[in-house]
Amino acid sequence: MRMIREILRLHYTCGFGKKKISRSLGCSRQSVSNYIKRAREAGLTWPLPTELDDEDRLEKFLYPKGAEIIGVGRPVSNKPQPDCNYIHQELKKKGVTLNLLWEEYKSDHPDGYQLSHFRGIYRQWRKTVNLSMRQNHKAGEKAFSDFAGGTLNITNEMTGEVTAAHMFVCALGASSYTYARLFWSEDSEAWCTGHALAFAFFQGCPEIIVPDNPKPVTTKACPYEPDINPSFNQMANHFAVAVIPARVRKPKDKATVESAVGVATRWILAVLRKRTFFSLPEANKAVAELLEKLNDKPFKKLPGCRRSRYEEIDKPALRPLPVHQYEYMHVKYASVHFADYHVDYEGNWYSAPYQYRGRRIEVRASLNTIEIFLKGKRIASHPRSFNKGNRFTVPEHRPKSHREYGAWPPERMIRWAATIGPEAKCLIEQILQKQQHPELGYRSCLGILRLSKLYGNERLNAACARALAINAYSFKSVNSILKSGLDKCSLPEKPRQLTLVHENIRGPIAFHTNTQQGEQ
Repeated sequence: MRMIREILRLHYTCGFGKKKISRSLGCSRQSVSNYIKRAREAGLTWPLPTELDDEDRLEKFLYPKGAEIIGVGRPVSNKPQPDCNYIHQELKKKGVTLNLLWEEYKSDHPDGYQLSHFRGIYRQWRKTVNLSMRQNHKAGEKAFSDFAGGTLNITNEMTGEVTAAHMFVCALGASSYTYARLFWSEDSEAWCTGHALAFAFFQGCPEIIVPDNPKPVTTKACPYEPDINPSFNQMANHFAVAVIPARVRKPKDKATVESAVGVATRWILAVLRKRTFFSLPEANKAVAELLEKLNDKPFKKLPGCRRSRYEEIDKPALRPLPVHQYEYMHVKYASVHFADYHVDYEGNWYSAPYQYRGRRIEVRASLNTIEIFLKGKRIASHPRSFNKGNRFTVPEHRPKSHREYGAWPPERMIRWAATIGPEAKCLIEQILQKQQHPELGYRSCLGILRLSKLYGNERLNAACARALAINAYSFKSVNSILKSGLDKCSLPEKPRQLTLVHENIRGPIAFHTNTQQGEQ
């Protein structure tokens, strides 16, 4: 409406023609002619009546059939208006275009707008709905993080193999002070370590971190209550920061880091794209040099730079770093094996106290240790092994019977057997002697000795005597003798050894004499 007021003022007060007004205001002569014509038909002159000081009243007075104006000099006509909300929703579907929607619109309304006007109406409507909220971040409150889409190639000097390194970016909300570092992948360790290094770079911790929502950060995305990855949550607990992941497909939730990622891509990755690096530390050194320049680069529309705003705003408000240095821990949930009270982690078995077998526990694996937690309480700790197939058992984790079994010396079993009887002692000694290592016969010996609880010492001793007589040195043989009652039967007598006497049979003396004569 300001355009209409200015046209009427120049026309009636200054006496300018339509062409001169058009050049002065930068609008078409047709629009100038249209406004003057409508004002003349409405009986308006300059100055305007006081009741038309309001812009809405003047608009309704000149356009009684439609109060909305699309652009300067383009009043709403009586043609059927497109449903812009419907168009906006349909354009989200795959393969749907404005041309297709216009053809459908024209088939329903043959007297409707042409394609160019149809597209202009939708674009004008979209400007009114696609609004962005300006976020004001408090000093030291939030840090935003994400991985850049671009990568940097690292060449193996020995093989020539090229591997892509991914760039982690973290920025403070109030000052946009930026940190960047390269990692081999975007896994859980890279996300956690990246934040720890960023906090060290900022020399303090924010209250909240707003990361993207990949699997290393959120195991299950939800706009209201996302499930945070246990490893990432352990890192956040170490630094005492809250984690509020951005919503899925809502980049404006982390607009600060989106801008920082774009700037870092242009001022770091693009600058280093033609350089050849042979190691990740070498590439990170180059990234750190360009990062210093990026944070010292002056703003275009604001005074100062990222570093100066950080020193002034964010740094005094950040909380101090923890006393203990952060160490990445891979956290997973598992169950203590019910049979042997061990926990499997990457192909190795680690013991837990046998009282917790079958319980759901939390395993935290650092570079050197494996820790087992139950409801936040540590119940076991082991040195970590990277060679698969090993079993690590703490003796205190075993029940008493298991500890005694592994610690019994052979002498103890022989003493136990002697309390049963001499034949039992002799059998146990024979079993232990026949094995390459005494522990190999422990199970047979224990099984034989425990038969005394079922059959008594007297019967067991008799069974051991029969087993010695038939050379049956095993638990199964003794158990079979007792079950069948053979221990109650008398042992068979040994056959008498007869000596043959014959005149043609020479004794050993004769052989000994002949041997000596032959030697002579």
